[in-house]
Amino acid sequence: MADTQRERCDPDFFALLTGSYARLVGRPLVAPGQGPAWLYDAAPFAVLAHDTQADPHFVYANKAAQRCFEYGWEEIVGLPSRLSAEPQERAERQRLLDAVTQDGFVTGYRGVRIAKSGRRFFIEDGLIWQLFDEAGIYRGQAATFSTWRDV
Repeated sequence: MADTQRERCDPDFFALLTGSYARLVGRPLVAPGQGPAWLYDAAPFAVLAHDTQADPHFVYANKAAQRCFEYGWEEIVGLPSRLSAEPQERAERQRLLDAVTQDGFVTGYRGVRIAKSGRRFFIEDGLIWQLFDEAGIYRGQAATFSTWRDV
């Protein structure tokens, strides 16, 4: 995906993220009036999404997520999402993603992730949800978290 403001703030992708979240979780991801640019540039919480490939790749990471993981847009979009966890953490990560597939969303996620530099950080109270468009077509999974700290 090219590095353009249009792609980072794509209104259709924003609708997919926020619509799926609202339908599954029962509350809005963002407050009324906060659109795609706000979510990408100014949100105080991280949001990431990956696609539906057998080995999913990130398709979205807002600025808060980019700061956590220490990747720019060009680096994180297209990166296999499994690389966000260290090898010894990947089985647990996969169990979590499987639970999201079964249940639609999971709240209260806690786990260790790894940044580009190798810095390990602990995510607390994360929420992961399925991305379904309005036609019911599965588009991937997304995660949000607002609390993290270095391990």
